[in-house]
Amino acid sequence: MADGESSKEATARTLRNAFGNVLSFFILLLIGVLAFSIRLFSVIKYESVIHEFDPYFNYRVTQFLTKNGIYDFWNWFDDRTWYPLGRVIGGTVYPGLTLTAGTLWWLLNSLNIPLSVETVCVFTAPVFSAFASWATYLLTKEVKGTGAGLTAAVLLAMVPSYISRSVAGSYDNEAVAIFALIFTFYLYIKTLNTGSLFYATLNALAYFYMVCSWGGYTFIINLIPMHVLLCIVTGRFSSRLYIAYAPLVVLGTLLAALVPVVGFNAVMTSEHFASFLVFIIIHVVALVYHVKGNLSPRMFKVAVTLVVSVGLVVCCAMIAVLIALVASSPTKGWSGRSLSLLDPTYASKYIPIIASVSEHQPPTWPSYFMDINVLAFLVPAGIIACFLPLSDASSFVVLYIVMSVYFSGVMVRLMLVLAPAACIMSGIALSEAFNVLTRSIKFQLPGSSGTSQSRDASLNTDGEQNDIAKTEKMDETVKERPSKKNRKKEKEPVEKASIRSRIEKRLLVLPLEASVIAIILLVLLGAFYVVHCVWAAAEAYSAPSIVLTTYSRDGGLHVFDDFREAYAWLSHNTEVDDKVASWWDYGYQTTAMANRTVIVDNNTWNNTHIATVGTAMSSPEKAAWEIFNSLDVKYVLVVFGGLFPSLHA
Repeated sequence: MADGESSKEATARTLRNAFGNVLSFFILLLIGVLAFSIRLFSVIKYESVIHEFDPYFNYRVTQFLTKNGIYDFWNWFDDRTWYPLGRVIGGTVYPGLTLTAGTLWWLLNSLNIPLSVETVCVFTAPVFSAFASWATYLLTKEVKGTGAGLTAAVLLAMVPSYISRSVAGSYDNEAVAIFALIFTFYLYIKTLNTGSLFYATLNALAYFYMVCSWGGYTFIINLIPMHVLLCIVTGRFSSRLYIAYAPLVVLGTLLAALVPVVGFNAVMTSEHFASFLVFIIIHVVALVYHVKGNLSPRMFKVAVTLVVSVGLVVCCAMIAVLIALVASSPTKGWSGRSLSLLDPTYASKYIPIIASVSEHQPPTWPSYFMDINVLAFLVPAGIIACFLPLSDASSFVVLYIVMSVYFSGVMVRLMLVLAPAACIMSGIALSEAFNVLTRSIKFQLPGSSGTSQSRDASLNTDGEQNDIAKTEKMDETVKERPSKKNRKKEKEPVEKASIRSRIEKRLLVLPLEASVIAIILLVLLGAFYVVHCVWAAAEAYSAPSIVLTTYSRDGGLHVFDDFREAYAWLSHNTEVDDKVASWWDYGYQTTAMANRTVIVDNNTWNNTHIATVGTAMSSPEKAAWEIFNSLDVKYVLVVFGGLFPSLHA
């Protein structure tokens, strides 16, 4: 009978798990559809067009890649930018976005789906937003389970901060980089939980894709070493931690050095030195643990003294080498943007052109409510839930949210890095809250199995504790055979753990009325979040900057297409070799849409060139003409803001 009942329970549990897996799969499909469709407002309201400024350069590079091939792309010298200097494209861009879109275009055309390059570029960001949502599910599932993973995924699919950089037409590096960031973190946590070299290798490959995609890869290569060091300091070192970190540093650094725009910066700049220092520390700790397991306590003390002495010498030598490497640099090996993050006043003092960009300014408090909305209030609850209990995975996401909050407070652009962390924490908080509330309702509904189970658990707790006390007393007084004694010791922790879990569940049962009210409030909070996200996607972040709209007093919509008309005029009424001067914001659009040579563009690598154009534009006409004439400029693109009385009549 007992065997039959146990087999029935096992069958029911298997069916329940299978149904849960199928349901989770379909929910993830719906989340992917949601993430894709909510980003299509820009196409529905306007048209399928590239947005902003930088995406036009990426679109132009993708066109060149699909037309001329990968080898010509790596060796492409663009003489239509930064005249008369030009620019080596293959060695100065992060190629991840371009290669991804080019590969998608090639695959679709191989399947006889004749989409244009522009169409692929427009929809790349919405597609990868679905991938990012699924990666968030995988990451959060490794930390707190399936429920938290699904909740975090649906939150990320709609969060306004991420929508602002991934609407249809926003063809920028962040379109694929956020997915790469989250997926790299997932593989790190997966390796940390399993100790698998397979996942460690995949983690290095994901990090390589992130390096190809965005300069924000330095956030990964500094956050993971910080977590490894935290685990070592708190006594949580294990072989799984070593497997998760060591291959990432070795393989990841070698692969990163293959990206032309990074090159030897992967081992020569200060942004990467923390990973190397922790790499040395983790090997010293691993050596100490290995020696401790093979030597007597006395010999271990001698070995520790020797290892510490040698380690200090090696560390001093490494520090001396690092000091020698960075001493010659005025920024001590740090890039300007990195120093702006470490010292928020650095850019305004030494690199005004970086400080002048609006997305490099510190955010205001309303920006947090606009970009992450109610998640700002759920994050603290998620942090608390991560400490109950604290694991290697949960400590990583806590460190992730802390660091992303700091960086988002320095630069509003990095709200994009905060969004996944806020969604993960909020997903954990909501999942844990719903678990407690639904269990409380289940245990207290009249006639439910939860009531009898809770009553039985409460009645049997004292009896089980007495039984354990009796068995412990018998173990002390009666000698048994070794095999039985060993079996007894193996059973006792299991019994104690089950009793402890029952007591904890019983303590977390809340009053029925309070549980129902709390669930209703959480549902209303979620509804408010959905409404805000849909509004942000439809109104705040869907308008392309190249097409302007305004409303008259009678509610009529007026569309200004002056930018594209100006670029079309340049393309049709000027010579191919004519040079056009404009402020650097419009350089990428002029080159991509008008196909004319520009003096400066959004790459901003030459401050002197930009200063020359700025001097000309702020000088009297005669002085400006002399400057532009020295640069062979024939046309000047001037953007102005004006009033149109007819629109306000």
